[in-house]
Amino acid sequence: MSSARVVRVTGSLVEAEPLPGARLYELVRVGDRGLLGEVIRVAGDRATMQVYEETNGLRLGEPVALSGASLTIQLGPGLPGSILDGLGRPLDRIAERAGPFVAPGADLPTLDPGRRWPFQATREVGQPVVPGDELGVVTERLGLPHRILVPPGITGTLAELRSGEYTVTEPIGRLDSGTPLFLAHRWPVREPRPVRERLGDERPMISGQRIFDLLFPVSEGGTVAVPGGFGTGKTIIEQSLAKYAEADLIVYIGCGERGNEMAELLEEFPRLTDPRTGRPLMDRTVMVVNTSNMPVAAREASVYLGVTIGEYFRDMGYRVVLLADSLSRWAEALREIGARLQELPGEEGYPTYLASRLGRFFERAGRVVPAGRPERTGALTVIAAISPPGGDLSEPVTQAALRVVGAVWALDPGLAHQRQFPAVDWETSYSLYAERVLPWFEREAGPGWGDARRRLLQLLARERELRDIAALIGPDALQPEDRLHLELARIARQAVLSQSAFDPADATSPVWKTLRLALLLATLARRSAAALAAGASLAQFDLAGLRAALIAVRDAPLERLADAARQAEQLIAARLGSPEQAP
Repeated sequence: MSSARVVRVTGSLVEAEPLPGARLYELVRVGDRGLLGEVIRVAGDRATMQVYEETNGLRLGEPVALSGASLTIQLGPGLPGSILDGLGRPLDRIAERAGPFVAPGADLPTLDPGRRWPFQATREVGQPVVPGDELGVVTERLGLPHRILVPPGITGTLAELRSGEYTVTEPIGRLDSGTPLFLAHRWPVREPRPVRERLGDERPMISGQRIFDLLFPVSEGGTVAVPGGFGTGKTIIEQSLAKYAEADLIVYIGCGERGNEMAELLEEFPRLTDPRTGRPLMDRTVMVVNTSNMPVAAREASVYLGVTIGEYFRDMGYRVVLLADSLSRWAEALREIGARLQELPGEEGYPTYLASRLGRFFERAGRVVPAGRPERTGALTVIAAISPPGGDLSEPVTQAALRVVGAVWALDPGLAHQRQFPAVDWETSYSLYAERVLPWFEREAGPGWGDARRRLLQLLARERELRDIAALIGPDALQPEDRLHLELARIARQAVLSQSAFDPADATSPVWKTLRLALLLATLARRSAAALAAGASLAQFDLAGLRAALIAVRDAPLERLADAARQAEQLIAARLGSPEQAP
């Protein structure tokens, strides 16, 4: 029995002594109810702990016991389709046992210990194995074989390996050293999983959203910050990415979001259908849920839990997309914990180590060759929403993220109010991956991708200048060329960049459709400029009809898109002249 006792309680912060053997980030059980906590400071015999559960009713003098281990997650069959809290506890099984509220001290394993899984061995007895080698496969869900890998730190020769049905606690084999092998293993969430080699970022992560793929692409294994105020559509964007992005598995982290919003998400998400298989999208989704009314310490741990799950499936050779919503709530948890520790505050009260913590989180993304001797690659792409107060992108969390991510998809409330969705501000947003992934787009989508992207960005940049001028002198005082430019930018926003998540024909856009729309816009811009230079007037162009033709292409089902595009090209030629007449 431990002699350590609670000597101080401040919200989720608890101090206890004597704990001479306490280690940093070691798990502890606090009080008579066995509340789960983590050591975050050691000073002599006194240890300071952040408690992951509600501390109401905790008294001075209650016992504290060290566990000897850090916070870990059980990794194995049963993770896809699961809904976990910030500590990896399964919320569905907790609800079955104790009702809709998580009881203090609740301790359920992440994976169901009683469920049996069909295991098919792919290695033979006598073969040497190293960490990362595949032992066999569990057929868990349709289209997603669960590869059972040798855990990190285990090396030897297979002395026994059997196919059959096993639980995650029954050995499936052993090494010649006597080390047992299981379907599942544990991993500390704050420690990145080892990899054999990190690869370049020349392959894009196709999002299915035109404005991202065309203007601000992200590579597989890249990092994206999505800052945006309330009502700018962050949740819809994340649902669209989860449903249509070219990813094998989705990890969604609801970090500190409002309880009613998370309840709505938990109700809607399992009803989403995977367009690739026709099965529920949850078959390839893991959800980590930690609402704003839950203790802040668990909120801080939830992002590490989610990224560890993503790394686990990345090591199997899968393309994983991690969606975190939102890092602002995670940073607020750091601020609250830092204040209770009486640490020196930085800007706006956030801890001075905020930027380094964000950097360590984002650097766990990447496209890699997993550890061991596998002939496969995996990728973990991290897309993190940020909720700056009042939409102010100069606040510390957004600025710290901008310094470490490779792409920014900034959401503008003004565009959202104009019903322009996705409400991405093309002046503030950027991507450092655009040039690196350009050869892939030119090869897979078709030639002209880079030129179409450059022309569209120039069109949008010129539009902002002209709108400022028009605000001073009025649009009617502009030259015909400038008025044409404004109209072309309007067509670009409505026909190319706008996309409805609720329209079955346009909820996702393959790269060839995106390129077709961009090239139609470029053709329209080139021929209208030539016609205007030849003496035609804007009234002769019927720009409203041309805009409607491009919108018809945007909204056409994929099987009829080619016909709609040909009709638009014919209308452009009839209104503005044939290609031979254009310079």
